[in-house]
Amino acid sequence: MKYFAIRLTLFLAAGALVASCSVNPYASTNRSYKKQVKAYTRALRTAPLQEVDTIAYPRGDQWVGTTNFSMRKPNYVIIHHTAQNSTEQTLKTFTTPRTSVSAHYVIGRDGKVYHMLHDYLRAWHAGAGRWGNATDLNSSSVGIELDNNGSEPFTDEMITSLIGVLAKLKKEHGIPAANFIGHSDIAPVRKVDPSPLFPWKKLADNGYGLWYDENVLDSVVVLNKPVLQDSTLNLEAFQVFKKVPVQGPVPEWFNPQEVLRIIGYDTRNMDAAIRAFKIHFVQQDVSPVLTEQDKAILYNLYKKYL
Repeated sequence: MKYFAIRLTLFLAAGALVASCSVNPYASTNRSYKKQVKAYTRALRTAPLQEVDTIAYPRGDQWVGTTNFSMRKPNYVIIHHTAQNSTEQTLKTFTTPRTSVSAHYVIGRDGKVYHMLHDYLRAWHAGAGRWGNATDLNSSSVGIELDNNGSEPFTDEMITSLIGVLAKLKKEHGIPAANFIGHSDIAPVRKVDPSPLFPWKKLADNGYGLWYDENVLDSVVVLNKPVLQDSTLNLEAFQVFKKVPVQGPVPEWFNPQEVLRIIGYDTRNMDAAIRAFKIHFVQQDVSPVLTEQDKAILYNLYKKYL
């Protein structure tokens, strides 16, 4: 009887172990994550620091490690849409080594947040891009991917969770409000995410990102024709409201290219910079041409923040 009880206990324990492993389909990739983190930890703990023998300068008599240091913290948050059709598809993409892409956070349509990488580690989400003088945004940013295919509205649950994540990041890392930006902002030639349907104003109202004073715009006129003129966005045309500047033309000295550059945009390709600016701040019309309305918005941002 005692022997039977022991076997039954072992059987149940084994079953529980199998069940616990089967619950998480990412158990194997989680082990890979931990293995890589341990490897980086070992490298950081190496003392004295590993240096090649062919260095062209004389070394000190002994290794001396400073006592004054800390982990490097991110200074930007870059928001993306996944351009895929489900959270599961994105999680698979980010746990497949050959894709060579990742993000710190993935937020589903249902608002569930997957924190896939420690904030202090470097994710592969930004790619080639530029914001101001920063050219390696992967090394200085947190990447957040929103489960959205690029042609659909962002759910309320998702945006609520996103604001919660942004609050955490701003508090923990001291990220300035102006440094919450989109992928299209830093890579205007290559990217359009998050799409013109993303609620940047709502984020700015909560302290994440910039937004203009809407009283710079006057009467509303309904346009009954498509105005999304960039076919690469894969968005259906819809009715929009176009507003007219209330304060007249911007000053003669106003230089849109210079102001876009000061905000952070890479203006070497001015058409791409204008389109990225309009994806973020105008949204209804994303053509690479600045209208009087667009200039009024840009001028207001310049006066308000710069």
